[in-house]
Amino acid sequence: MKICEILKVENIIPSMKSIDKESAIKELVYSFQDDPRIKDIDEIYKAVLEREKIMSTGVGKGFAIPHAKTNYVTEIIGAFGKLETPIDFQSLDDQPVKLIFLLVGKENLVGPHIKLLSRLSRMMNLEEFRENLANATTAEEIYNLFEQEEKLYFENS
Repeated sequence: MKICEILKVENIIPSMKSIDKESAIKELVYSFQDDPRIKDIDEIYKAVLEREKIMSTGVGKGFAIPHAKTNYVTEIIGAFGKLETPIDFQSLDDQPVKLIFLLVGKENLVGPHIKLLSRLSRMMNLEEFRENLANATTAEEIYNLFEQEEKLYFENS
């Protein structure tokens, strides 16, 4: 499964206004407000916050991947946001977060969920890719960057 199969342009927020971790997660989750793949958006938000309590998903280098598995979605969904002002995410490297990819999967789709998390982590470890995302100004531009990077990833693997 590819990132661009679960990420839609309408779930990309190029200029998030959130000022803390919870509001950033909420801003991304609620980008799915009228999405037919969502059974209960409030339960999805709760599931992501519960997962975050276990251990921060701020993986370092200004990036976080809040995620959860819940049956309140009909399939794996993704959203991406770029914060106007970096926030404390209790990241592993203690650095503030500017780029956030939200991933929510179904309980029974553990394998694809883990593969997507791994792929996102690998892509976000690339400094040039992170810089390109940080400099992008529109949802379409951000989506295209993910699409281009994923094509490179698949050509080289």
